[in-house]
Amino acid sequence: MLKATPAPFAQRQRLHLLALPLVAAVAGLAACSKTEETAPAAAPAASALPPAQAYEKVAITGKGFTVGALMSANPVFVLFDPQCPHCGHLWQTSQPLLGKVKFVWVPVSFINGKSAPQGAAILAASNPAEFMTAHEASLLAGTGGAPLPASMSPEHEAIIRANTELFNSLKVESVPYIVAKNLKTGAVVTNAGAMETAALAEFLGV
Repeated sequence: MLKATPAPFAQRQRLHLLALPLVAAVAGLAACSKTEETAPAAAPAASALPPAQAYEKVAITGKGFTVGALMSANPVFVLFDPQCPHCGHLWQTSQPLLGKVKFVWVPVSFINGKSAPQGAAILAASNPAEFMTAHEASLLAGTGGAPLPASMSPEHEAIIRANTELFNSLKVESVPYIVAKNLKTGAVVTNAGAMETAALAEFLGV
């Protein structure tokens, strides 16, 4: 059984302050790190695996929910923690690209005790995209995101655990972590951190 360990009180306080408000959450910062509350501005992510192998591993192992151009043959995978405000910012900036890009959002858990239950709630929702939009709006407003479910189903609990193990196996330190194939060049690209819409479109080749 997955047991999400809450962060120490001081760390929870800093994470809460980080999320207030949207401007403060994203100004000068790009990602939420496993080792500290924030990581430096977005940069190509360093993975223990070559990008092509990382993409293949995420495509085979990662489980999440899909939004956007569902018929696209080249999905863009986003590993995210539901308690990461920068993941919320990327969710918002990716919306204008949904007509061209298929995104698969893969929830992981490492920030605090809310991460796993909220990830499970998103996966269990009848409309995960709608649920995610409301959740991220709440998170970026500093109100903590979606209410915690009374319990997690064994299926969704196992998915969150497996996704987190996948994330750790990539030796990535920050979320959101994007793994994709550039639609113009076909090259596999990775990035740790949120991006504005124009930069994201260029990064993905759309």
